Formats: sequence, structure tokens, C-alpha cells
Amino acid sequence: MMEILNSLDWSPLIISLKTGVVATVISFFLGIYCAARVMKTGPKGKSFLDGILTLPLVLPPTVAGFFLLLLFSRRRPVGTFLYEQFGIRVVQTWLGCIIAAVVISFPLMYRNARAAFEQVDINLIHAGRTLGMSEMSIFWRVVLPTAGPGVISGTVLTFARAMGEYGATSMLAGNIPGRTGTISQRIAMVLQDGDYVTAGIWAVIVMAIAFVVIFFMNYLTQGRNRRLNKW
Repeated sequence: MMEILNSLDWSPLIISLKTGVVATVISFFLGIYCAARVMKTGPKGKSFLDGILTLPLVLPPTVAGFFLLLLFSRRRPVGTFLYEQFGIRVVQTWLGCIIAAVVISFPLMYRNARAAFEQVDINLIHAGRTLGMSEMSIFWRVVLPTAGPGVISGTVLTFARAMGEYGATSMLAGNIPGRTGTISQRIAMVLQDGDYVTAGIWAVIVMAIAFVVIFFMNYLTQGRNRRLNKW
């Protein structure tokens, strides 16, 4: 076992963690912005936008990856424009890993943020307006702190989903060792070779990370609730 651990290529873990962190940061701000904007739209517009923004959550990841591949392929207008104008290549690159992870994990951040915003007492917002606070100040100093537990849960779940993404990442970024090969892709690859021991080690690592993520989420939300209960 120690020999296997010593010979293990740790690049999938590093790639997965980097992808998870970057995708979570992007999804955090994008999810909060979209949730806040959707909250201010009318019923019909809200239903339409909510359906579009939540769609990647219900689509099979390979289907989402297929559409991303069509969009960013250098044979397509968007992919060609990015490469010719800015030298940006998405397919089979780490950037592809990030884009795939953001698309798949974003709905978790958006849904949790929106649900948390809907639970905010409207009287707190009216009180902030009465005190002369700007709408931006009310959002960052009143709405967001009040919706803290839901936002925290969405952030942690987004990270977990982004780090474990497989289907869309395989379609868009491929499985290039040391560049785009994540833990999920590594497990699938070694299983194809019949190496169940290595696959088991990576599975245990993923389970340990998942446990830490869940523990961290519970710790943050429970700690905040204890502080609120003191009042």
C-alpha cells in the first residue's frame, strides 16, 4: 500500500482542487448576482430566467459538455473568435475544466442564494431604506448577512460539485495527465485498466474531502446560528 501511495501521481488532486476553488469563486459572485436580479423581475420573467439558470442542474453532464464543446470548438464561431482574437483555447485545456465546472456547479449556488434571499424579512430592507441606505449598501450589509447560512451552504456545495465534476469536463477538457486529468477522470481511467487498488485509494481520498466539506459547512452554519441565538 505504501509503495502505491509513494508512486501515486498527485496531479489529479491538485488539478481538482484548483478547478474547484476557481469555479467556486466565479459561481459565488455570478450566482449571487443572478439570484438578486431574478428576485427583482416579474413572475413570468422570473420563471423563464429561473428555468434557464437551473437547466444545467437537471441536464446530464455529458449533454451539457456536448453543448459546451459545440460552443467553444475552434470549428465554431465562438471558439474561432476567442482563438484568433485573444489566443484563448478552451477545448482540452484547464480553462475548459473551469468552464465545465462553473456551468455544472453554478445552479447550486444560484438556487441556494435565491432561496436564502427569499427568506430575508422585507421589513429589514424597508428599515434600511428609511435610514437612507443605498440599495447596494442594503444588499451587502443587510440582505447578504441575513441570508448567510444559505449562501454558505451554496458555496460549499458548489465547491464539492465543481471538484467532482466528470461528464462535462471529459467532453470539453478531455483527460490529459498533468493538465486536465481530474480525480474523477483518473478513477475512470484506472478502472478501465482493471487497477481497482488505485481506484479505491482515489475513492477514499474523494470521500475524505467530501466529509471535510460537509463538516465545514455544518460548522459554519451552526456557529453562525449559535451567535444569533445569543441575542
